Amino acid sequence: MSPDITIIGAGLGGLTLARVLHVHGIAATVYEAEPSPTARHQGGMLDIHDYNGQLALRAAGLIDEFSDLVLEGREATRVLATDGTLLLDVPDDGTGGRPEVQRGDLRRLLLDSLPAGTVRWGRKVSAVRALGESRHEVTFADGTTVVTGLLIGADGAWSRVRPLLCAAVPEYSGRSVVETYLFDAETRHPAAAKTVGGGSLFTLAPGKAIMAHRESGGTLHTYVTLAKPQDWFARIDFSDAAAATARIAQEFHGWAPEVTALITDSDTAPVLRPLNALPIEHRWDRVPGVTLIGDAAHVSIPNGEGANLAMYDGAELGRAIAENPGDIEAALGAYEQAMFPRSAAAAAEGAELYELMFGDSTPHGLIDMFTGDKAMAGGLPPRDSRPA
Repeated sequence: MSPDITIIGAGLGGLTLARVLHVHGIAATVYEAEPSPTARHQGGMLDIHDYNGQLALRAAGLIDEFSDLVLEGREATRVLATDGTLLLDVPDDGTGGRPEVQRGDLRRLLLDSLPAGTVRWGRKVSAVRALGESRHEVTFADGTTVVTGLLIGADGAWSRVRPLLCAAVPEYSGRSVVETYLFDAETRHPAAAKTVGGGSLFTLAPGKAIMAHRESGGTLHTYVTLAKPQDWFARIDFSDAAAATARIAQEFHGWAPEVTALITDSDTAPVLRPLNALPIEHRWDRVPGVTLIGDAAHVSIPNGEGANLAMYDGAELGRAIAENPGDIEAALGAYEQAMFPRSAAAAAEGAELYELMFGDSTPHGLIDMFTGDKAMAGGLPPRDSRPA
């Protein structure tokens, strides 16, 4: 018989885990710090891969519903030189294995698939502690507590659960992303809409990039990446939107105006997102009654795999628990034994991708990856090389 199961975090990984457990007739409770499912914008587009994210959705019994969320044409990719010259234009011919959906739509699908009351909103974790005999106590910001026989941290990069397993914390990767948005682009920003095309845009130079994605409703979501120390960004007053926008745009002086317009014409204030990561080979020794999934377990620089790995972690852990109902430690051990090398391999591939995107060979190294044997084998650069 499975113990009572507590999942901290109602992101894609935690919800996938809860759903797969539910499919197998196993109850779990998810505690989420956000006050409601609509408390904040859930981020941009995700490409859901046929070798992990889609497998997780199949395990959750939701692959058909997922197909209804796919935005057609978004797998198209363009690469421009900094002067605006078109270097590569890959159309979406419908044969790709990484269909695009809005993160918020996918999260809603998972939430709606769970029994009422599975997710407890407004429950921010303030502390966790081991009680012995595989049990743990979780204390929430409102002073309430729960005691659980199985505690799963699905609570992201700055996990409150991770310290039960190890002392590792994410460190700054040396790069940050500044996000901007253009809305109703076909009408209000036609030049930018034409530049981005129907899917993703990559405009790259050593140490910097302007990348954008066409989302639903004519929205262009831009990810400006700069390899700068954190104190460089600290000198920018992001509370002054105009000044911050001008300072970021200054780093792209001389680039094609139709590309820099993705920064200068933004309909929103720029948002800074430092990119942090755990060591690639990060792991921990088995601790009874607790484990981690997703970014809590293996946050890395964004490389298109984060959401997919989180969902796959959740599905694989749920499957392991279902297959070992009388031996939860066997389930956790089997899950972790497979998860550690899987996440390390993805992080290492992400580091190689970043060298192609931001190293001295860019953008031609990236183009070679698109057009070479690795691309034909399904190793195309992710559309989701951006923060989760």
